[in-house]
Amino acid sequence: MTYPPDLLPRTKTVPFARALAAHGDRTALVTRDGETSYRELAARVAATAQRLGEERRLVLLAGANTADALVVYLAALAAGHPVLLVPGDNDEAVRSLTAAYDPDVVVLPSGGEWEVRERRPVSAHDLHPDLALLLSTSGSTGSPKLVRLSHENLQANAESIAEYLGIRDGDRAATTLPMHYCYGLSVINSHLLRGAGLVLTDLSVADGCFWELFRRARGSTFAAVPYTFDLLDRIGFAGMDLPHLRYVTQAGGRLAPERVAEYAATGRRNGWDLFVMYGQTEATARMAYLPPHLAESRPQAVGVPVPGGSFRLLPLPDRPGEGDTGEDGTGELVYTGPNVMLGYAETPADLRLGRTVRELRTGDVARRAADGLYEIVGRRSRFAKILGLRVDPQQVEVLLERHGITSYCVGGDGELLVAVTGDADAQQVRRTVADACGLPRRAVRVHLLPELPRLPTGKPDYGAVRRLASADGGAPAPSGGARPPAPAPGAKPAPEPGPGPGPEPEPGERASADRAGLCRLYAEILDRTDVTEDSSFVGLGGDSLCYVEMSLRLEEALGHLPADWHTLPIRDLEPAPRPEPAGSRGAAGGRGTAETPGAAGDPQAPAR
Repeated sequence: MTYPPDLLPRTKTVPFARALAAHGDRTALVTRDGETSYRELAARVAATAQRLGEERRLVLLAGANTADALVVYLAALAAGHPVLLVPGDNDEAVRSLTAAYDPDVVVLPSGGEWEVRERRPVSAHDLHPDLALLLSTSGSTGSPKLVRLSHENLQANAESIAEYLGIRDGDRAATTLPMHYCYGLSVINSHLLRGAGLVLTDLSVADGCFWELFRRARGSTFAAVPYTFDLLDRIGFAGMDLPHLRYVTQAGGRLAPERVAEYAATGRRNGWDLFVMYGQTEATARMAYLPPHLAESRPQAVGVPVPGGSFRLLPLPDRPGEGDTGEDGTGELVYTGPNVMLGYAETPADLRLGRTVRELRTGDVARRAADGLYEIVGRRSRFAKILGLRVDPQQVEVLLERHGITSYCVGGDGELLVAVTGDADAQQVRRTVADACGLPRRAVRVHLLPELPRLPTGKPDYGAVRRLASADGGAPAPSGGARPPAPAPGAKPAPEPGPGPGPEPEPGERASADRAGLCRLYAEILDRTDVTEDSSFVGLGGDSLCYVEMSLRLEEALGHLPADWHTLPIRDLEPAPRPEPAGSRGAAGGRGTAETPGAAGDPQAPAR
């Protein structure tokens, strides 16, 4: 394989991206269309590297779990071009980051093909020799602040992950997370390093087609964030026959300890391991992992540092003079290792900077237990993990301020809570915040208040904002806790039952009313105003974040969950047959009356 020869002597590259051909005819990629060997992948990467040229340039790539996007990513790393990786499914993110960083080359899908847009032959930027990759932190708040990662960061992190997971060249990992997300990208990097296979797909684990592909490809692992486990519950994952599955990884936010223990036990029974992991984009994804044999007995721990890394606990500012930690053994968790970022970038001028960070202050308050395992007990800052995405509430407040709206914003239990005052439109606020943060709209709860709560000092009372969530009786969106998902924020409570049954409607009238109710349900959960009886969950853009809630609510509404409901139009979603009224079996049966249907003493009375 050949790469631009004049570039190599003076340009740093990522070793695993240049060593693809060494894995020969082993399978590199599996898609619904077939398989690609490492030799074939290396040839495509080399050809694309030649096309990107010998002059080092900033390449903006719209990330996607496709072979084309992967080839461009690897070609840029192999030839030394820094990559600005952005969400390929978010046109606004592509536009805003293109405007903010003025890339020299833009690569994105266009009309079913991938288009390389050459904006200039020579870079407009002063690019530091160590700069390899630019990523948004693991949630977008509309800020152009990016993480600067080096070639060493990418290589070291891939090697570390491959070591503690024990990745083999025969493994095949499904791409269950987006490429532009540091966790999803780390799966790609670590498996390519070891010559393992990638099952490239953007299908949800809730889709039966995903599991057909996973079995056919002999999938051995997949990555999960907390809400993934809600989906796995719904599809009966614990009972699936997956003969090649070796392990499941979890990161992207806290999974409730009882859920960790539950899935670790499921894995033990079924012959696979659960790796619970902890990390941040600033550490090129991973900082700690919990050895699988401890997941059932120590599910509340994040574990031990990854190979090559180390932790220390920094005294908290409100506990001076107490040594390394407070009396309860807690302190701010600080990580050191070769995967710590170079620093941040907020403008194109920052791309010329080298290393400005030597260690990573995580912002998490932690303790080191007697058994040597680290436990996270809280946050120093107001950053919140919502459905696996990291959101800065302060940036949300700044965003709304630009729209002339004063707000207080905090992270709740699986949702973002926004209190606003004035004549703001709550639905518009919800849409604006959700779109900017990359969250489903149901994960943003907006409260309109006469005035915003303040402490006696005049500072914002964020505790009062959090209490609003429990005061209004709403339930959070799913976030990996033990509770199943509940109605979407802002959902109207079910009407109180009347004093007794009214006249039974005609079947046609009942069917029409049922379909109208389903249309309202779809509109509520998907936040759409264009729902008709011909609409389907997939057609309305429903995603895996909404899948669990929609399936639960639909099953409740229909009395059962129809097969392939997510692809069926609403008009084809039939309710379960209604049980025959007890009184209709004849007076001789004596089973109930109009006043007391299904009397309590009747062993045949239907459950209510």
